[in-house]
Amino acid sequence: MTAVFDVKKLKEKYELVLGFEVHVELRTQSKMFCECPAWHFEVEPNTNVCPVCLGLPGALPVPNKQALEWTILLASALNCKINKYQQFDRKHYFYPDLPKGYQITQFYFPAGEHGYLEIDGEKIRIRRVHLEEDTGKLIHKDGVSMVNFNRSGVPLIEIVTEPDFKTPEQAKAFLKMLHLIVRYLGISDADLEKGSMRLEPNISVRLKGETKLPDYKVEVKNINSFNFAVKAIEYEFIRQAKLLEQGITPEQETRGFDPASGKTRAQRRKEVATDYRYLPDPDIPPIKFTDEEISKIIADRPELPYERLVRYLNMRIRKDAAMFLIFNKQIADGFDKLISKEKGLDANKFAVFLSNVPETKRNKSVEELLAEFKAKTQKDTLDKATVTKLVAEVMAENPKAVDDYKKGKQNAIQFLLGQFMRKIRRRVEVGPIVEEFRKQLSK
Repeated sequence: MTAVFDVKKLKEKYELVLGFEVHVELRTQSKMFCECPAWHFEVEPNTNVCPVCLGLPGALPVPNKQALEWTILLASALNCKINKYQQFDRKHYFYPDLPKGYQITQFYFPAGEHGYLEIDGEKIRIRRVHLEEDTGKLIHKDGVSMVNFNRSGVPLIEIVTEPDFKTPEQAKAFLKMLHLIVRYLGISDADLEKGSMRLEPNISVRLKGETKLPDYKVEVKNINSFNFAVKAIEYEFIRQAKLLEQGITPEQETRGFDPASGKTRAQRRKEVATDYRYLPDPDIPPIKFTDEEISKIIADRPELPYERLVRYLNMRIRKDAAMFLIFNKQIADGFDKLISKEKGLDANKFAVFLSNVPETKRNKSVEELLAEFKAKTQKDTLDKATVTKLVAEVMAENPKAVDDYKKGKQNAIQFLLGQFMRKIRRRVEVGPIVEEFRKQLSK
């Protein structure tokens, strides 16, 4: 008989222990250790390959300088300590998509360590940012498994967080900001659907109030959607809490997420570091950067989304409108350009207007949207003679309201103003009109 659990009580009793590994494929021209093209999407299988990325005997890897520099760039954007001494290591495991029987990665001396990313005032710690090569890709079709090695050897950055996330929603906000940072830096298209950015939560569950990390963790591999990541975490939390409630420690394993069912499924036992038998790659000498070289790499870094957000908030732009702008970089770039040259333009009002523009209109230039904004918000100014004439007409047509005002009913002027606006049927500055009403009513 299947045990029945109260999900609400499980959430009251247990808490989530959650960290992330995020993989980002770099958009370099060539692969990590050879001259093969790094672009592997929409290419005939096994055509962008050579002896190096196929792991053939005698082939020697040569590191991609651009990939090394871009990894330092991202590590700096995540507030990491940049290591001047970096080393590539061999991570041994056997899988059909790994032609050499090991993966070249940075284990002992990564590009960056001990960073953080601030989300809604809370710091999510970044344990490490390191560079490695991607694996090939397994394709399962009609009961047959095939391997495409076009992706094998593509430069891949891995970002590893500490288990600092309190909720799936906080994790989603972190992932979206990380995705945005990568796009702002221009080092990857970070296309989740294609797999050039892949999300892998590491999930455990413990009793509320405990501080010790659980003795196990479950990794959910290769999620390609922020929303799917949230669903996988929510499913795993309940699945693991139910096991703990029965006195069973969940297996330390790798699982996959099925979007159709919203469930995770076991794939294989999860390895620990000693299983990989890491050792320095004897074919790649250690790489040493000087302070000057690191400073030069970071010097060209563009304004980051969280820096832009702070700038907008300091401009007194409403936070929801500021968030819209940073997540729509092209619109934000145009917004910045116009704000710098348009005198008298209310930045907050224009930002709020942009954030409410329907998605179907967001392909318009910001200049076109500014024209719409002005047409919507600009008020006409009537000449003094016209105001004097129309006020007199409204008073003559509404003697009771005039009498009420003279008897002390101050709100009668609002009625008269309303009648005036009905007469002209357009937006105008009301200050001079109210002043004229008061002048004529005082006679």
